[in-house]
Amino acid sequence: MSPLISERISVVGLTGGIATGKSTVSTLFKSRQIPVIDADVLAREVVQPGAKGLTQIVAYFGSEVLFPDGTLDRKKLGAIIFNNEVKRKKLNSIIHPAVSRAILWNVFLCWLRGEKLCVVDVPLLIEGGLWKWMGKVVVVYCSADIQLQRLMTRDNSSREDASARLNSQLPIAQKVEYADIVLDNSGTVQDLEQQVRLCLVKLERIAGWSWRLSWLFPPFALVSMLWTLGWRSVKRSRRQSRGPFKGI
Repeated sequence: MSPLISERISVVGLTGGIATGKSTVSTLFKSRQIPVIDADVLAREVVQPGAKGLTQIVAYFGSEVLFPDGTLDRKKLGAIIFNNEVKRKKLNSIIHPAVSRAILWNVFLCWLRGEKLCVVDVPLLIEGGLWKWMGKVVVVYCSADIQLQRLMTRDNSSREDASARLNSQLPIAQKVEYADIVLDNSGTVQDLEQQVRLCLVKLERIAGWSWRLSWLFPPFALVSMLWTLGWRSVKRSRRQSRGPFKGI
């Protein structure tokens, strides 16, 4: 594929585990004027009143999952799906595609602005399969012991409760297997800041230069972006079978 197409923008997937420091890394990217697309923010937006996602949720779960003002009662919906795998899968089948479309649209907007790279912050990047569509994957890591201690301190929770939350997620060590770059957040904030700086140097080198005139040709830009993301998915799948690259 032509470098003009494949390197016009680098789409970087950012993920980690609970209490590993992903949010801190996301904030550090933003402080360096790197556009960050936050999947958690989009997940809230796609269920706002008037959104298609909320309409589908109400059609399936009923109006009892709404507050009187028409907004989603997340606590009530969570109680409904907590021990019901069928309903949980149904909710995911509504939310995940909507969030994926919103991510794609926001990447497209970055593309039109001529950004060299953008970061897509997704907690379940690996579990949801979105890693396949990323140009590069960055995983924020710390050891399971440090992760447990930080979670207990952050939430003032018991070891048992914190362990149960960690055990409900894909282990961070398994997420590292998908990473192109691993940011080890086992040390100080200063250590992490230095790693983020080096990470950006590498990502910007990979991104090369962006095509600043893409806004003149929106249809071509959209087709090119979809082609690029699909090609990256194929390349990543092939490389996954050979063993991933790690480290900055």
